[in-house]
Amino acid sequence: MKAICIILFIFVNVSLSGQEYLEIPLYDTKRIVDENTPSIRVYLSDKPNGMAVIACPGGGYKYLEMNKEGYSFAPWFNDRGITFIILKYRLPDGNPEIPLTDAKQAMRLVRLHAKDWSINPKKIGIMGSSAGGHVASTLATHFDNDTRPDFQILLYPVITMDEEFTHSGSFQQLLGENPAKEEIALYSNECQVKAETPPAFIVLSDNDNIVPSTNSIRYYQSLNNNKVPAEMHIYPTGGHGWGMYKNFTYYDQWTGSLNKWLEIRLSDKK
Repeated sequence: MKAICIILFIFVNVSLSGQEYLEIPLYDTKRIVDENTPSIRVYLSDKPNGMAVIACPGGGYKYLEMNKEGYSFAPWFNDRGITFIILKYRLPDGNPEIPLTDAKQAMRLVRLHAKDWSINPKKIGIMGSSAGGHVASTLATHFDNDTRPDFQILLYPVITMDEEFTHSGSFQQLLGENPAKEEIALYSNECQVKAETPPAFIVLSDNDNIVPSTNSIRYYQSLNNNKVPAEMHIYPTGGHGWGMYKNFTYYDQWTGSLNKWLEIRLSDKK
């Protein structure tokens, strides 16, 4: 879908924490955003540095972890001058084009409003956790001319649809019961990396028993083979789904590494 919806209405709300945000439907600009509306929630920083991140929550393509892998990240990014945007994408129910279409539209909308939100249109990244990492890495490898992210941040991501290593629930929800081999390959994102794929920051736990670490390792190897800058951190413990939990043993390490990596992306003149 190439067309960009012109936004006629932007809904301003206040979260439970008292932080204001903008709620914007992806497609139907006259629709009030409800739980079934694909949309973006935009948290603007008080001191914007020009960078923005669009986050895709996980949930195995069956539901969305909007709080743990979406809203809870906003203060951390905003404190660093980064506009933080959470994408409420549609679930695929066997149609893998649906989440990708929503991710592309989100990128278009953010670039459309870049000036309004004090964003540099060349400093917009995509982020995803778990199955949301599959959405993010799909956009990073299947983008159009106007939807390429400038960087990608992946937390314990689903990457591959190879049945030996994928998360089975995500596989079934995305591709259905009997997908063709060609479709499996198309959405195995380690197979879709190219030189134009944006730089990546990847973080996970070695003892993740939900999404095998092979997903991230294969993706890193493919990025490296295509000379795409990538940084990966594998921590020995933590399991799956720790999000922004401060009780994660390696919280200080991974957030410190991400902070430094984002500073480098911000200073990059490309």
